[in-house]
Amino acid sequence: MTSLCISSAQQQADSATRAVLNHLPTLTHQGLVVKAPPGAGKTTLVAQAAAALAQASGPCPVIAQTNNQADHLVQRLARDHPHLRIARLTGVDRPVPEGLKALPGIRVGTRIQELERTADVIVGTAMKWATVADRRWPWGVIDEAYQMRSDILLRTARLCGQTLFVGDPGQLDPFSAVETDCLADTAHDPMSSAAAVVLANNADLPVHCLPVSWRLPPSAVPLISEAFYPLTPFQPGSNAPDRTLTFLNAGIRLPADRVIEHAARTGWALFELPARTTHHLDSEAFHAALRIAERLLIRGATATCEQDPGGHTLRPGDIVIGTTHRIQASHLRVLLARHYPLLHGVVIDTANRLQGCERRVTIVLHPLSGRVNATAFHLDAGRLCVLTSRHRHACIIVTRAGISELLDAHPSNDPVGPGPARAPDGWEAHHTLLAHLDEHTVHAPA
Repeated sequence: MTSLCISSAQQQADSATRAVLNHLPTLTHQGLVVKAPPGAGKTTLVAQAAAALAQASGPCPVIAQTNNQADHLVQRLARDHPHLRIARLTGVDRPVPEGLKALPGIRVGTRIQELERTADVIVGTAMKWATVADRRWPWGVIDEAYQMRSDILLRTARLCGQTLFVGDPGQLDPFSAVETDCLADTAHDPMSSAAAVVLANNADLPVHCLPVSWRLPPSAVPLISEAFYPLTPFQPGSNAPDRTLTFLNAGIRLPADRVIEHAARTGWALFELPARTTHHLDSEAFHAALRIAERLLIRGATATCEQDPGGHTLRPGDIVIGTTHRIQASHLRVLLARHYPLLHGVVIDTANRLQGCERRVTIVLHPLSGRVNATAFHLDAGRLCVLTSRHRHACIIVTRAGISELLDAHPSNDPVGPGPARAPDGWEAHHTLLAHLDEHTVHAPA
């Protein structure tokens, strides 16, 4: 039964990928958009599409949003398509990563003139591609198109006759360090994502969806799909018996033990501390998150999945702690270094920097925990989606009591502009998540 379901999911995923690749040679529009949920194989599709387009129409530019994403794409292309001549277009002040130096046949250069004549696929960041002038290729691929600002798209659109946009519509929108409220929801709002702007201005543009998440376990997919992807539902690529989390060592009935045991059984746990206003810095919540991670390692948490049917004992690198603010991540790192030596190697970072990250277990500091108000920043659906969709086995959320009351006291009342409304609404997404987690709540001692 299990293999049949996995086979069905694989067939659906393969069919969706083939539909995209088969559509590209016959496309009459200027672009094609592919929407993908977390862990649906976006990188694999981008690599396959770039290889196919390079073979059919010559050099294919691939536009990533960060240097890390670009380097990862180069590594994936080199691994999956060794016959391709791959180039990495980079900035003059960025050293060649060690991971790329070890790859045979990868050319790295700062000028397009050095690379275009001897490359099938050229990978660079959007900001670097924006500096390229007097060049045009038949096709281009934009990876993480929902993370790309629309003004950067304007600076790179001239490079390609047709473009494949691949991205996750549930992730965080582009952000800026300066105020852009006066431009919100206007046709020229630079903070709108490239994919959203393209779709808003080209109603007939073809859209494909990847229907399977290979990352999220069956316990997570119904909630994440309902809360953050109401218009593009998807299914898990595994079955419940495939994903297990067990413990080699017995617990001692600490609150953290009850939390990890519940998460191991159900895939979710909400550890609720007593209500208190803390703003950004909550030492009690920080220690709670770190103790939960520590108990996972002390008790020898072992994860099985379709990739590791024999079991994998969790190491620090298998755990991520997600925060809303950089100052929270900084304080957590300091506490870890001083008091939790066993956790050296655990990833601690903000939702913005965790996009694309995948770990076996995630521990999340709730964006609204300890707050007196619910601002648009903290209600953002993309931020909550990123934090709760990084895991393969379990997600544990640490929060102060009173989130539901806080939401009810601050209903969503952001100004409505002329542009299309984002789906889902952040206020509704938070309520959907909390309603589900009500039966997964472990209360901390008062």
